[in-house]
Order: sequence, then C-alpha cells, then structure tokens
Amino acid sequence: MIAIVDVCSGNLRSVERALAQVGGEVVVTRDPDVVRRADKIVVPGQGAFGVFMHGLVERGLGDSLREAIASGRPYLGICLGLQILFEESEEQGGCPGLGVYRGRVIKLVPGDPALKVPHMGWNRVAQRRPDPLLAGIPDGAYFYFVHSFHAMPADPSLLALESVHGIGVCAAIRRDNVFACQFHPEKSQAVGLHLLRNFVEAA
Repeated sequence: MIAIVDVCSGNLRSVERALAQVGGEVVVTRDPDVVRRADKIVVPGQGAFGVFMHGLVERGLGDSLREAIASGRPYLGICLGLQILFEESEEQGGCPGLGVYRGRVIKLVPGDPALKVPHMGWNRVAQRRPDPLLAGIPDGAYFYFVHSFHAMPADPSLLALESVHGIGVCAAIRRDNVFACQFHPEKSQAVGLHLLRNFVEAA
C-alpha cells in the first residue's frame, strides 16, 4: 500500500491518478498512523513551504515521516516533498523543515532577466549517477517544473539529478530509501509516468 500524504496540496489528486494509472495501490491520508503502516510513502506538495510544514506538524505527520524514512521504507517526495526534507527554507522569512538532511531551500535567482520566476515549464535533467527509479529514462530527459525556490544540499553526494535555469538547480536527491524531485512527474507525461511506475514496481 502506498500512502499519499494529504496536506491540502494542489497536485494531490493528479498524483493519486498517475500512481493508480501505473498500477499503484494508493490511499490518500492525513493520518500519521496510516503513514506508519504504509509500505511506501509519497509526499506531493505545491504552495508555500511554511504553510505546508504547519499542516504536517498540526496533523502529527512530521514525526511519522521521519520515522518512515528512518525505517527504510521507500519515500518519494515531489516539489515541496523534496524541500521539506532539509533544515530550513528562506521562504516567508525563514521556516524550519524536517531536518532529515543538512541544507537550505533558497529563492531561485537565475541571474538572467529573460528567465522568469516562478520557473514553469519543461527542463532537461542530467543524471549524476544511475538510479533504479531512472531505469529506462534517458539522461537528458525533460521533466515539468513549477517552483520559485530550490534546495541546496550541504552534502553534494545527495544530488541525483540536476537541471539548469540560469543556474544549476537540484532536480532530485537520492539517499538510500529516499528519492525526492523538484519537478512534477505527474505533469511530465510519459517520462513522468515511467518514473512513477518504477517507484510502484520497486521491491
């Protein structure tokens, strides 16, 4: 069973539909005990970092997510589901994250006035190393992004995928049972469904 964590995120239902389309047995939940019992965890998220973290803490989901990650169960984070894994975000004047990994989430500043923020659209991603969730996905594939902030891991070995929007952007991280991406696989058509299918079918 795959638990999709519900923090009233705008992309929740599209993630649910995409996972079901590739064979996932999913349940959408706000219950930390359901998260603790799930075989796999998916945390989708759009919107403001602080509001999202408040929703997690208010429902007791922050602790259950830390416990699930520590237990070794597969975790897939999408957009804010990536960013909350770090210590803090500078969004809204500074907000603490779950602190699973060292690092910060900072404003995306491309340095080129022709490049807009929020960054919305298709970008090529470069694979830093092989990964089971990327099996069958070519290096340089395009994924769909919607974001104004990006993660800066303190440990560069976390970086699994990198993109460029004027500057280098952490497109995905991997550490043991955790894979989390800044882009939206549920909006990334065939290549995104392929990644989600790899997650569903992974042992």
